[in-house]
Amino acid sequence: MKQNNLVKLLGIALVVAIIATGVFYGLFVNKLSSSTGSGKMVVVAAKPIPAGTVLAESDVRSISWPVEGTPAGAFESPQQVAGHTVLEPLTQGEPVLEARLASTGKGGGSGVPAGMRAVSVHVSDSSGVLAQLAPGQKVDVQVLVTRKGANSEPELRTILEGVPVLSVNPQPEARSQGSNLPAVTLLTNPADADVLALADSGARVRLALRNPLDNATRPRTIVTLDTILRAGGAASTAR
Repeated sequence: MKQNNLVKLLGIALVVAIIATGVFYGLFVNKLSSSTGSGKMVVVAAKPIPAGTVLAESDVRSISWPVEGTPAGAFESPQQVAGHTVLEPLTQGEPVLEARLASTGKGGGSGVPAGMRAVSVHVSDSSGVLAQLAPGQKVDVQVLVTRKGANSEPELRTILEGVPVLSVNPQPEARSQGSNLPAVTLLTNPADADVLALADSGARVRLALRNPLDNATRPRTIVTLDTILRAGGAASTAR
C-alpha cells in the first residue's frame, strides 16, 4: 500500500515538474524572441561604405533588430535607401540612418537643395575647430588678407555667418596656390558661393564654430592689429 502511494506521489511530482519546465521554457523563449528582434528589420551596411557613395540595394541588407533598441531614423528595407548619397562613412554592419544620408528632399540625393550651392574651401589655422566639425553644424567664415605695401598689416573680416557644413575632409589636399590644406564643404546661396570661391582663391580662410541655435549676426567690419591695439588703449584709459 505504501509502495503504491509512493509511486503515485512520484508520478504527480513528475507531472508537476514537466508542467513547470514547459511554462518556464515558454516564457524564456518568448523573452529571447522579443530581445532578438520580434520581426523588426533594420537596414545596415553590407560592407564598408565611404562618404559620397550613391547607395545601391546591394550595398546594404536588412537584419532583425531588438524593437526597444531600434535607432532613430532607421530604415526597414534596402529599397528605401537606394539612390541616396552617404554623407558620412559607414562601417560594415552599421545601421543606415536618415541623418547620415542626403535624401531626395535635400536635393535629389546630392545633399544640395534647389537654389543652393555646395562650395569647398581650404581652411588654415583651424585644426581645433576641424576636430569638432561634423555635417549639419554651423560656422562663421573669416578671411585674413595681407595687402602689399610698405605699411601693410593683416586684415581680418568675417564674410559669412551661420553657414551649414556639408562635409569635412581633415586630410590636407592641394590648393591652387600650391599649399596643402584641409577642406570643408559648405552650403550657401549662389551669391555667397561666389564670395567663398573668391576668398578661397585669394586669402587665408579660417572657420569659427558656432552654436547651431545661434542665428545672431553683426556688422561686417574689418579688424586689424592697429584697431585692436587702439581699442585696448581706449579701454585702459576709460578704466
